[in-house]
Amino acid sequence: MEETRLMLSVAKSAARDASELILNANEIDRETSNKSTITDLVTQTDKNAEQVIKDDILAKFPDHNILAEESGETSSNSDFLWVIDPLDGTTNFVHGLSPYCVSIALFKNNKPLLSVISELPRENLFWAVKGNGAFCNGEKISVSSRKLIRDSLLITGFSYEHDSKWETNMKLFKNFTKISHGVRRIGSAAADLCYVASGKADAFWEIGLYPWDSAAGILLVKEAGGKVSRMDGKPYNIYDKQILATNNLIHNEMLDKIDSETV
Repeated sequence: MEETRLMLSVAKSAARDASELILNANEIDRETSNKSTITDLVTQTDKNAEQVIKDDILAKFPDHNILAEESGETSSNSDFLWVIDPLDGTTNFVHGLSPYCVSIALFKNNKPLLSVISELPRENLFWAVKGNGAFCNGEKISVSSRKLIRDSLLITGFSYEHDSKWETNMKLFKNFTKISHGVRRIGSAAADLCYVASGKADAFWEIGLYPWDSAAGILLVKEAGGKVSRMDGKPYNIYDKQILATNNLIHNEMLDKIDSETV
């Protein structure tokens, strides 16, 4: 447990250091280049924040594995894997729109052990440790108690690739908008999962995610009393390209509605 506390402390410190760098970024550091499409952006700030996080982690745990959005994976024989998204919501960041996040997760033997998400620019620090609940700024958080989709606020996100899966999600967006209090597109999967974990929203689904998009948020949702699966109801892992995270109470109803669209 002492080792876990140290790991959590390092993750929090790394998230704060990266957050400070991001919030202090100048206009040059916000200038973008494209990864794969015109909408898939990266800035120098993404790269700088990632390096800060990696430096903080490796200073304490030099033998641990790291999977990071911008620099890929470094591998050793360690049981521990850090999964890092240094700036989730880059498009929001570039345009000065909230939110955007620093997301850090630690897995042990392929199972989530702890997670930290810094929601910016408000500097809300979310974290969770397996079996110990989920927190925001030191206060315990929990998912909502809404039992029906018709009483719920939902969140989704869209892939950068405008393919058949994108079309499927557009249909889901339209249909869930009709039967709920509404569907929001926040622009940061890490923030989306924080909002489900803290009861601000009741469910989140997305098609086309990468491991670093969800790695930290899934533990937050589970430790806050929620449920995470694939959109077909099968068990979720971070290498799946689809996710459904809910307050647990509307999970089956969400699956039923999604199934009608044949994801």
